[in-house]
Amino acid sequence: MKALVLAGGTGSRLRPFTHTGAKQLLPIANKPVLFYALESLASAGIRDVGIVVGAHARDIRELTGDGTGFGLRITYLHQSRPLGLAHAVLIARDFLGDDDFLLYLGDNYLQQGVTDFARLAAAAPAAARLLLTPVADPSAFGVAEVDPEGNVLRLEEKPDSPRSALALIGVYAFSPAVHEAVRAITPSARGELEITHAVQWMIDRGMRVRAETTTRPWRDTGSVEDLLEVNRHVLDGLEGNVEGKVDPHSTLVGRVRVAEGAIVRGSRVVGPVVIGAGAVVSNSSVGPYTSIGEDCLVADSAIEYSVLLPGAQVEGAARIEGSLIGRGAVVRPAPRLPQAHRLVIGDHSKVYLPS
Repeated sequence: MKALVLAGGTGSRLRPFTHTGAKQLLPIANKPVLFYALESLASAGIRDVGIVVGAHARDIRELTGDGTGFGLRITYLHQSRPLGLAHAVLIARDFLGDDDFLLYLGDNYLQQGVTDFARLAAAAPAAARLLLTPVADPSAFGVAEVDPEGNVLRLEEKPDSPRSALALIGVYAFSPAVHEAVRAITPSARGELEITHAVQWMIDRGMRVRAETTTRPWRDTGSVEDLLEVNRHVLDGLEGNVEGKVDPHSTLVGRVRVAEGAIVRGSRVVGPVVIGAGAVVSNSSVGPYTSIGEDCLVADSAIEYSVLLPGAQVEGAARIEGSLIGRGAVVRPAPRLPQAHRLVIGDHSKVYLPS
């Protein structure tokens, strides 16, 4: 079995970060989101992985290389612009050949990984197998209607009146039959070849499409809020470890990971927190669920439930929370300007100004 990982989307909900980098490379606990997907595939015993890349192909190639570091063999497949998940399958035809494969959205985080799903797909073949999860608002997702035996009857994309609460997670298993389906469908109203349309095409022609349901944590990290929540979840499983320098005037509480080359001085850090190599935390308070990237500076500040990308600087900030601060960004207090009052006062008025 092979895998096809999609890492070519524009990430419009994460702008401006995705103007300068791939959303799949944004960090969760100081590790790119994409790495969690690749590690999950390797753990499932998959070795041949195709990564569909777009505008930020060079950045992804530099970090993931040929896949050796993950125990994988990676092939890069260029998509000139994001034209839908089914289009990604279409351009990967030569790489996929006639093998069964997993399709994995590279900006998704799935706590349980895909080992059980991949084993089931191999042991009980079907034309397609979908991983689903119950959600509170299915109208925001692709939704599957499933019969009591686990057969998928119908798929809908963000329906106004959902037929079920089972949302597509973004992990699929396909047989080679999908290649005929992606060639047969036409672009949707938004100009994309939708994988849901391809799967529905298979269902309409009597092919067997199965559903697997999970209630384990899953997130699409396509927004700042979701990325921070995944960061919180991953940090909940963090083990504390201090390899960097922590001076006697600092206090570490709970599970705190200080990477080699990082410095903490005169500060209080309450975990779970991860501090990357080369980062400096000075005279500051760092609260739970914060990831501080490599070479960051946090000085005379208070911060919690936030993610700092490599090279970010936060100085003199009274309190920051629920924030995503980009690479090389600088946060400092504004200069104090002389106070002034601009008045338009009618005849015979009285105005009392503070001295």
